[in-house]
Amino acid sequence: MLPAVGFPLAVALTWSRFGTRLIEGLPLAALVGLQSFRFPLELLMHRAYVEGVMPVQMSYSGRNFDILAGLTAIPVAWALHRGIGGRRLALAWNIFGAVLLINIIAVAAAATPVIAAFGPDNLNTFVAYPPFVWLPAVLVLTAVTGHLLITRALYN
Repeated sequence: MLPAVGFPLAVALTWSRFGTRLIEGLPLAALVGLQSFRFPLELLMHRAYVEGVMPVQMSYSGRNFDILAGLTAIPVAWALHRGIGGRRLALAWNIFGAVLLINIIAVAAAATPVIAAFGPDNLNTFVAYPPFVWLPAVLVLTAVTGHLLITRALYN
């Protein structure tokens, strides 16, 4: 249900007047830098795995390599701010980050009880409970919207 509502919302926000104001008012470096929130998020997700709250495949010990997007967002944003790399660097990083995001979204979907691709002991059910519901409802959609905004900024 969430993807059916959330992803169209991210697209609508990206191409709304608000999205236009964001890409016109913020430098590309800031749009990339926003994605650095994924680094501490992935550290917390790994801790959730260690504590037994979340299945391993949802952490960087399993199939989630999204921590790399958060880690690389910082130096890429700095380089863009300093005029290094330009649009090519931003585009390459945006593709890299989007691929990592698509990967963990696919892993999360495969781990739902409906699919249970990783077995009945590795179900992605923790996101149905507070505070973990914020992960798909806000944080994933923030990352998706961020990538869409970078794409729009690159091709505007």
